[in-house]
Amino acid sequence: MSKTVQVGDVRIANDLPLTVIAGPCQLESLEDALMIADILAEACARSGAGFIFKGSFDKANRTSFDGVRGVGLSAGLGILAQVKERVGCPVLTDVHAVDQCATVATCVDILQIPAFLCRQTDLLLAAGATGKAVNIKKGQFLAPWDMPHVAQKVASTSNEKILLT
Repeated sequence: MSKTVQVGDVRIANDLPLTVIAGPCQLESLEDALMIADILAEACARSGAGFIFKGSFDKANRTSFDGVRGVGLSAGLGILAQVKERVGCPVLTDVHAVDQCATVATCVDILQIPAFLCRQTDLLLAAGATGKAVNIKKGQFLAPWDMPHVAQKVASTSNEKILLT
């Protein structure tokens, strides 16, 4: 049985054409984000793939304390809103804390749970409670057959818009 998740104009399912989730690792500027989004959207359209723009406002899992983390929540959401409006594609960003979920959901189409946080119950519940699609990245430490347990945490919020990557 194939499950379909609708995000904006993009339909995502195992039996549908590929959907590409791509963009810069971290957002740096509106100009860069728009340039990248335009190029990716055009390439995906030419190839028949769906496209979702991904950019992180904060890379909270940097190895070094001195690592560049991003533009921050407010500036990042502003950039993502502009990409969504101007390019016309769904947008996705990572959330790292429960208190970010509702705010981020006002702007993006998909909340992404980073791999290192994929088992964090409170974060999964908060993301699911927004009603937005939730993309959960599988942690390297987790067996693939354990992912249904992770997805069930989001589903317990009556949100069935769950993607696993």
